[in-house]
Amino acid sequence: MSELHSETALDSAYVRTEMLPEQAPPITAAGPVRWVRDNLFSSIANAIMTILSLYVIYVVLAAILPWVVYGIWDAGSLSECREIREARYGPLDGHGGGVACWAVLVDRWDQLMFGFYPPELYWRPILAFLLFLGGIAPVLYDKLPRKMLILTAAMPFICFWLLWGGSIWAPVLVAAGFGIGWAIIKFGTRFVGAMTATILAFIVPILFWVLLVGPLIDAFHSVAPIGIESVQSREFGGFLLAFVIGASGIILSMPLGIVLALGRQSDLFIINKFSVIFIEVIRGVPLIVWLFTAQLLLGYFLPPGSNFDLMVRVIIMVTLFSSAYIAEVIRGGLAALPRGQYEGADSLGLNYWQSMQLIILPQALKISIPGIVSSFIGLFKDTTLVVFIGLFDPIGFSNAIRADTDWNGIYWELFIFIGLCFFICCFSMSRYSQYLERKLATGHR
Repeated sequence: MSELHSETALDSAYVRTEMLPEQAPPITAAGPVRWVRDNLFSSIANAIMTILSLYVIYVVLAAILPWVVYGIWDAGSLSECREIREARYGPLDGHGGGVACWAVLVDRWDQLMFGFYPPELYWRPILAFLLFLGGIAPVLYDKLPRKMLILTAAMPFICFWLLWGGSIWAPVLVAAGFGIGWAIIKFGTRFVGAMTATILAFIVPILFWVLLVGPLIDAFHSVAPIGIESVQSREFGGFLLAFVIGASGIILSMPLGIVLALGRQSDLFIINKFSVIFIEVIRGVPLIVWLFTAQLLLGYFLPPGSNFDLMVRVIIMVTLFSSAYIAEVIRGGLAALPRGQYEGADSLGLNYWQSMQLIILPQALKISIPGIVSSFIGLFKDTTLVVFIGLFDPIGFSNAIRADTDWNGIYWELFIFIGLCFFICCFSMSRYSQYLERKLATGHR
């Protein structure tokens, strides 16, 4: 009976013997149309809010776009810009009543970018910026050749020499101080122990830089006078100043923040209390107060007749301020690790530094990526505070430009340009942070 039923079904015309080819879903069930329906018009209330939002966006763009698009780029002053505007668009009505005077950016581009840096030496900060990008590339992207890390190690000293100039022996001897610290940790651990070697690796290079570098620079330069034209820190300004302070603070505060975070969790009483006091004192005072301290009070603690560059003092204060926040972010990452990770490192026979380097810190830093990048973004934006201590960052130069009779009365164009440049830098850091989180699978699954 079952065989007869099967044969009858096979002979029937409506019984399909092969699969139909796959077809695309209806246009309303996939693609942009589906996205619009689900996200913009999923309900009556959602549709009303979408229409109102589109109307508000239209009103805002209708007022802003003509002001931006019809802007003047070829003028030597604000009054000339107004004359060109009236000649092109007629009296102050319609879109002619409000167009941007972008000519101020063309006229003062060099100052906004380089400050008072000598124009014939612009190639030096440009080359330093390119070397900086090449130096951090192998750190940010592990697919690049590891041999590029040689450029990464040399990049800070080369960029310092290009920006400030002077004798080439200054960056060479400063780099030698780091080499001394590395040699003490590498070879001194077996003789004096890991803790003593670590302390000496900090103290000896500092003494070398403070006591010996100056005389050695003069001695080596008298024998081999190799150098380029020197540029004073007071000639730095604009985005060059902001970038130097921001990049220096970010690069230097990261290792110092890691050391402070480990010190705060240390069982050694002196190291623990010193780290706690440092972090709490630094975080308890606004950055602007520390900048005024760097400008005014730090000179009282220096030997008589010493000239400690203001820009170097600002970089030191910004680095210390940022390192305190980075330390707390990393401490949160260390606290988030389960106790089993520490016990696993001990079971493998690893010492303290090996466990931190191979097991604990990689996981803690991975967890802390959002907080670390957020601190870096805040640090880069806070570089604008140096305007209050007399350094001409982009905000300071905008004030100086507006004080000139040629551009007295211009506001929005300068601030929009400065804000856009800061946005590009901060947004780039944010996007890289998200890329790194996805790559390392930071979130729990």
